Amino acid sequence: MGLVSKIEWTESTWNPVTGCSKISLGCKHCYAERMAKRLQAMGQPNYTNGFRLALHEKVLELPLAWKKPQTIFVNSMSDLFHEEVPAKFIQRVFHIMEQAHWHRFQILTKRSERLLEINPKLSWNFNIWMGVSVENQEHTFRIDHLRKTGAKIKFISFEPLLGPIHDLNLRGIDWVIVGGESGHQARPMDASWAVDIRNQCQRTKVPFFFKQWGGPNRKKTGRKLEGRTWDEIPASVNMAKAVCNY
Repeated sequence: MGLVSKIEWTESTWNPVTGCSKISLGCKHCYAERMAKRLQAMGQPNYTNGFRLALHEKVLELPLAWKKPQTIFVNSMSDLFHEEVPAKFIQRVFHIMEQAHWHRFQILTKRSERLLEINPKLSWNFNIWMGVSVENQEHTFRIDHLRKTGAKIKFISFEPLLGPIHDLNLRGIDWVIVGGESGHQARPMDASWAVDIRNQCQRTKVPFFFKQWGGPNRKKTGRKLEGRTWDEIPASVNMAKAVCNY
């Protein structure tokens, strides 16, 4: 079993890469950076250098040993497409995901330019979901890059959502996640921003997942948007479950 995750839209995590560097506004209060410093203080060997980028070859084959099918967030503590991660290492990660076909892997990046650059060298199995993080209108270009990749399932994480995003082009997008920033320095998310994205998803029939309001105490602020939770997922997931249960 992978490392169990508290992230609402996944089940476990796998970190063949740890550490990262900031590239846009969404990175300002990075939760992974805070966590890496805590793990470093606790003496966790993978975080000896704190949040400096590091490759961990010894964990590459872990998903192959996890026999129970699960949804796995790849590199919750880094960005697989960071400029310091060699293309060949990324290809090795994809090869493992291809071999571990019984799992569902979810990858998120803010480095959509590099994703698009390496895209032709990657094997895009149906069990590999590719997503981009978009925090405001200025960074919607990442969606265009994602759309040009060979990923079979494409998704967007608007988290932390830091401003309104209008006139979204959701063509070819299979899933949308929205969430506010958490932590003591969390920047607020306006309800109208989340509702507007939800409405755009409904108009285009794209599954919508509302992760959290965020803030200093995300448990207190909860996950309800306009009186209910939104836990929609791509139709392919339901189809796969139906086949497994048949």
